[in-house]
Amino acid sequence: MPESSPRGPDTLRSIYYALGANVAITVVKFCGAAYTGSGALLAESLHSLADSGNQALLLLGRKQATAPATVSHPLGQGRATYFWAFIVTLLLFTLGGLFSIYEGYEKIRGDSEVESPWIAVIIVVIAAVLESISLRVTLEQIAGVRGDTSLFRWFRETRRGELIVVLGEDIAAVTGLAIALVALLATIVTGNAVYDGIGSVGVGALLIIVASGLGVEIKSLLIGESAAPRTRHAIRAFLENHPQVRRIQNLLTLQQQGDEIFIAAQLEIDPALGGRLPHVIAQCKADLQAQFPQAKWVYIEPVAPDDCRTGDGRSSRRRTRRPRRRGADPRASV
Repeated sequence: MPESSPRGPDTLRSIYYALGANVAITVVKFCGAAYTGSGALLAESLHSLADSGNQALLLLGRKQATAPATVSHPLGQGRATYFWAFIVTLLLFTLGGLFSIYEGYEKIRGDSEVESPWIAVIIVVIAAVLESISLRVTLEQIAGVRGDTSLFRWFRETRRGELIVVLGEDIAAVTGLAIALVALLATIVTGNAVYDGIGSVGVGALLIIVASGLGVEIKSLLIGESAAPRTRHAIRAFLENHPQVRRIQNLLTLQQQGDEIFIAAQLEIDPALGGRLPHVIAQCKADLQAQFPQAKWVYIEPVAPDDCRTGDGRSSRRRTRRPRRRGADPRASV
């Protein structure tokens, strides 16, 4: 019997860590940018401001996702988390990325100087330490569920929109701070503030790339995806090995918020059961939900063997050849 999916990570903890770090970093960065006039530091300030707002939106999405099911939303509002996660990627793209590039361009075109650049360096280093702590917490949460799966594969297959966004933001923050640090050090060594502007453009380009990648993944979740491949295969294997199921004729899974999934299955069940069929279906549903607690909604439809269809909806009945008449052309279709 296949094992059920592991217990999900504490996504809320990751969001709170990221929010706390970004609020503190935003204040320090803006103060440093105002004092030094560093474009790279200002770009990082805008980045942290966008991230702070993003985490607040993710918390809002989690709250809305807990709303009970209604007539208008019979499966609940779990996908609200995906909607707000998508809004977060748009903010990261525009407020963080485009504005940082604009600020960097203005810095390169102008002749302004960076005052007390070492103060900006110190702020960037402190911010990098705090962002690294937030990234480590997020990676620890992810490690609890991805098992031996690579981080890239987990990113492509996971259905946890909030955790995807937090991971992307943390990676972008640490990488962006590294770019800003290099730009500031180049400015100090050469005495040319153009490098500071180049650093701002680099941070903006990084944010646009990260936001684009996140947007592709979140868009897919927002439209509607099946359960993760590992979970989907485990459900199929469980039903195939169930003593009352003769064949799976159709299996549909739909991911909702967090671990929650919807399952609809057309199963060929032993017709000899007769009047016990409703009890067998109820037992099969109970067994499935016991093995997969995340299966909040389970719908099972018994079907006759003649209705057999594969998972893609095509008939799975074998085609039979009619006997060829003696002397008939063997190339003729049957």
